[in-house]
Parts: sequence; structure tokens; C-alpha cells
Amino acid sequence: MACFLASAFLLVLQTYAAPPEFVQPGFDITLDPMDLDSGLPSNVSGDVPSSPPPGTSKRAPHSIIIGVRKGGTRALLEMLDIHPEVAAAATEVHFFDWDENYAKGFEWYRELMPYSYPHQITVEKTPGYFTSALAPERICAMNSSIKLLLILRDPAERVISDYTQVYFNRLENHKPVQAIENLLVRNGALNIRYKAIQRSLYDIHMRNWLRHFPLEQIHIVDGDALIHDPLPELQKVERFLNLPPRIVSSNFYFNQTKGFYCIRSDGRERCLHESKGRPHPAVNSTVLQQLRSYLQEHNRTFFRLVKRTFDWQ
Repeated sequence: MACFLASAFLLVLQTYAAPPEFVQPGFDITLDPMDLDSGLPSNVSGDVPSSPPPGTSKRAPHSIIIGVRKGGTRALLEMLDIHPEVAAAATEVHFFDWDENYAKGFEWYRELMPYSYPHQITVEKTPGYFTSALAPERICAMNSSIKLLLILRDPAERVISDYTQVYFNRLENHKPVQAIENLLVRNGALNIRYKAIQRSLYDIHMRNWLRHFPLEQIHIVDGDALIHDPLPELQKVERFLNLPPRIVSSNFYFNQTKGFYCIRSDGRERCLHESKGRPHPAVNSTVLQQLRSYLQEHNRTFFRLVKRTFDWQ
């Protein structure tokens, strides 16, 4: 019923500006420009081929990688793109989480998808969807039976990775930076208003998604497992998306210099952008323990919601 009602509003929202983003008091996790990953465009370019490959068309995504930010979404998309029956959108569209884009309408969104053949599925990836208050309802209005991919990692490690990305982005843009402890702690207590912490409260965001989609439509990829052994996680994704098994162990090789797996496909080898896999700063052990203790109850609640557990500290 929620999707039906949302669908009724979709035409209006395509014509007029979408309502302001709903944010719980003290729970604002909208993006700051410095939050964006400098290794990836924040939106797709307007460049399109002069003529599409014969027999192809641009279609709405059959599956969306909804997050989480710094959970391994780029690695998941690029590894999944090995599959010959997957057409992956090149960059993050931010259609369902940015009001200014959503107001442009569904046809604008569809035009930003890649050309695909009838036997292929289109996959889009925007990590901000998972923590957006409105994205679940908006995606449901587009397609209530869509298959969603969510990649998660240890939430405390995700906080540190989130900080690291913003830290290097600010350095590159000659902006002032702070030590991570100064952001994690305020007045002697854990700063739970820090956006990086709020993004790691997986249970809160998951509840919002489960209001609009059954758990069976959301496949959770273990981001920590994907880093250490990609193939088993990708085989689970193939099954979830009803894709024939095409991704094999020879598609991956461990790069000793970078310290993570790279991709081998179609006679080419490629690794993720240099902004990926950056070393994390050392965090004061007392502060780190405060963070982990705070996240533990949220983790337990999340495990109950998704009916599985993860090996998070």
C-alpha cells in the first residue's frame, strides 16, 4: 500500500520540486562537498555516445547498490561489472536522495543509465541511498519488486574510513583538517552527532528500508569478506540476481603493493582508484573502545532485523 501511495505522487514529484529531505532532529546526514570521494565524479556526465550499439536501450535499473558509504560499494560494482549480463552505471547518480535531482523526473534518471541489451540487467550504485530518509519510498514508487544490494563492513572501521576519505579530500582542497579524536569526542563524551557515526547506525537505516521492502529483496554483502575473498560473495550476488554463474576465481588477483584484490577481465587488469585502500589513522584506544561500545547495541538490533550476524568487533 505504501508503494501504491508513493506511486500516486511520483508524477507530481517529477514535475515539481520534491519535499525537503526529512531529517530526524539531531540526525542530519546530508553530504558536505568535502564528503565526496575525489576519486569518483559526484554525478554522471552529460556525454553520451552519438549512436547507441544496435539492439540496446536505456532502461531503469533492475538492481541498485544502495550503500553503505565506505562499505565497498565501488569494489562491488566493478567486480559485478565483470559479468557479461550486467550493465553498470559509470558513476553515482544521486537521484533518489538529492531533491534537486529527483525533481527532474524519472525520464532524466533513465537517460543517465547505460545502454544495455535485452538479456542484460542494469545496475546503479549510489551509497547515499541507504542513509537517506526518502530514498526507500522513492525507489519503491519506481519499482516495488526491485532487487537491492547493500554492502556493509564493521561499523567502527567504516567510521574511520569515512573520516579518512574526508581528511584526504580536505587536504587536497587545502582545507583545514582535524584529528579524528576531536571529531569523535566532544566535552569528554562520544559525539554521536558526528555524521560518520550516524551513518554506521545500520539498524536505524535498515528499519526505514524494511518499511517499504521485504527483507528477501535486500541482499546484504559482507564487505569485510569481499575484501579478503571476493569470489564467494560475488557468487551469492549472482544467485540473488538470478544471473548465470560467470564470475570465476581467475577474475581476481591480489595486488601486494595495494594490499587488496584487483580485477582481471577481457584481457585487461585494473585496480580500484588510488583513493581506495588508504591507510587509516591510528585512533586513541580509549576513544576507539567508546565508539565500539556505543555501536554494539545498534549492531545487535541490526542482526535481529536481518536475521543474521557479522563478525564485527
